Amino acid sequence: MALLLKTTKQIEAQLDQFLDIVSDAAMLFQLGMEDYLLERNAQFEERLSQIREKEQKADDLRISIERYLYERTLIPENRGDVLAILENTDEVIDNIKDSLLQFSIEMPEIEQSLDDLWMQTTRASVSAVEQLVCAVRSFFNDLPAVNNYMHKVFFFEREADHLGEKLRRQIFALPIDLARKSQLRWFAIHIEKISDYAQAVCDRLAIYTIKRQL
Repeated sequence: MALLLKTTKQIEAQLDQFLDIVSDAAMLFQLGMEDYLLERNAQFEERLSQIREKEQKADDLRISIERYLYERTLIPENRGDVLAILENTDEVIDNIKDSLLQFSIEMPEIEQSLDDLWMQTTRASVSAVEQLVCAVRSFFNDLPAVNNYMHKVFFFEREADHLGEKLRRQIFALPIDLARKSQLRWFAIHIEKISDYAQAVCDRLAIYTIKRQL
């Protein structure tokens, strides 16, 4: 990371911790979906509580890092890119939390026949987030590896879209009322959107990576 910004070991540790939290939130989301489908309600709510804690810790770390960069960094031309990466990545956690929170509020009844495809879509979106974390880490300390991880983010985003379309088709083929179909479609789309947010961060990261290579 010192190649990009003249930082202390403390700020490097905070950046690593921030990215660890993003990864943890994604994995907790996947576990939470498994709990929801298996009707382990208490455990599901515990996952949501853990993600909320992660979100708060990520916000605190982001604010601390941003304050440090504004006050002490010696290379201000890079500061804006780093701040944007932090803010955009933080939005991924926000959307993970919001998605699981809506499950807790609405408690949609998901047909068991959808469980496998539902989890496949979830795993694809979570994989996109995990590869995003690797891409951001590489941006700071192994720039040549960034493109490899971004490629994987784009792959899993496309996979989530593909699986999500299949899931929505299965939802509308079910012999249930239209209101339930619409509700399940809404939740399925928000599972897919987690990978879309990861891709959106990568789109920006690609630009910042090119700037650093010039």
